[in-house]
Amino acid sequence: MNPLKSRPQRCALILLTAALAACSAAQAQAGKVLAATPPMGWNSWDSYGLSVTEQEFRANAEVMARDLKRYGWNYAVVDEGWYLQNPEGKAGAFRFTMDTHGRYTPAVNRFSSAADGAGFRALADWVHGQGLKFGIHIIRGIPRQAVDKNLQIAGSQFRAAEAADKSDTCAWNADNYGVRYTPAGQAYYDSIANLYASWGVDFVKIDCISSPYLGNEIQMFSEALRKTGRPIVLSLSPGPTPPGKVEDLRKYAQMWRISGDVWDHWKQWPNQDWSQGLLGQFPLAAKWAPLVEPGHWPDADMLPLGYLGPRPGQGKPRQTDFTKDEQQTLMNLWCIFRSPLIMGGNLTRLDAWTKSLLTNAEVIAVNQHSNHGRAVVNEAKKAIWLAKPDSGSGVYVAIFNLDDAQQTIAYPLQSIGLSGTSYKVRDLWGHRDLGNQDRLTAPLPAHASVLYRVSATK
Repeated sequence: MNPLKSRPQRCALILLTAALAACSAAQAQAGKVLAATPPMGWNSWDSYGLSVTEQEFRANAEVMARDLKRYGWNYAVVDEGWYLQNPEGKAGAFRFTMDTHGRYTPAVNRFSSAADGAGFRALADWVHGQGLKFGIHIIRGIPRQAVDKNLQIAGSQFRAAEAADKSDTCAWNADNYGVRYTPAGQAYYDSIANLYASWGVDFVKIDCISSPYLGNEIQMFSEALRKTGRPIVLSLSPGPTPPGKVEDLRKYAQMWRISGDVWDHWKQWPNQDWSQGLLGQFPLAAKWAPLVEPGHWPDADMLPLGYLGPRPGQGKPRQTDFTKDEQQTLMNLWCIFRSPLIMGGNLTRLDAWTKSLLTNAEVIAVNQHSNHGRAVVNEAKKAIWLAKPDSGSGVYVAIFNLDDAQQTIAYPLQSIGLSGTSYKVRDLWGHRDLGNQDRLTAPLPAHASVLYRVSATK
């Protein structure tokens, strides 16, 4: 009698084979840090909300490939709602597309290359052909429709009802039930991770999972991605994610949000407790800065710069409401804090000013190639941050006027920890040397900032 004919033995062999394959894939990635520098790219939400189409997505990706890729921008991400046939319908009346195993699939009326069960494979291949990486956004959990039909979970003997926790739904999106911390729940997350890997996905932003912090679901989905053998960046949203969970976060994710949604406002929108103004990011970034490390990035959210439209995720179509000084301040904070840089504005309407913010190689180097970023002054009306370049001498210095009125902020260069008594100062936005100084003095308009590289001369 063949000893492998019994069903339990066959299942054991299948599981062992899968485990060995996963181990081999992990070993192949040994020595490589996923997201070794803060990810950079574009996300569709700020300009298109739930409603981006394949044509619109491709048009933005083409601009990124042509004009921004050489500066490090390389993730093109389809945000929430790609499985909705009628994204501008009323909540509760959406028409979803999913496969026979209860997994959302792209709506073909919006993503034509997804026809005949192709999913995002063709679109991902096209993105890769542009020299970019492809990402998607999902809401945690399992679709209620899949549970109502009790569909079989792909690659398993479990059914959707066994994986679902009907007592748990996202507070702001009830389309899915939570997933139980059980073998059935793991099987469902394995099934969608396998689907995304088969499409060629490089980045997954999973929402409604880090505030409140749902450690079990984070662990299950992270494990599911790992088992695919494909290096897929995992981004957790929204915030504020609790800093006390940092060790857990480092085990399972490459990015996690530190706040609610950031839009183009200096202060928090009135009566919008889910929103975070730029000013409020300063104390949060200062708290998280000591916890930044390669492969694990506290995320200050997307960059609402340039044109936000034609169908933005919040508010009316508009050129960003940030002043130019505020836009530069946002970039300075995100870069010296080393937040991921994910552009939200419409790249097909990229104006010269916004393009200059995204293509300043000296400023981007602070984000991609520095360390020990920290706030040495963190007050109500001003902030000063320092960081060290990964290579070469000197210190990066960012000075921020957080007040609503102009002020001059001075900082003695003897405080930055360099030996010597005279210091060479370079303005990174202006690409110009400012000569030797022993003290930085920055007269700054309201909400403005400067970013320098300072080196000792003697």
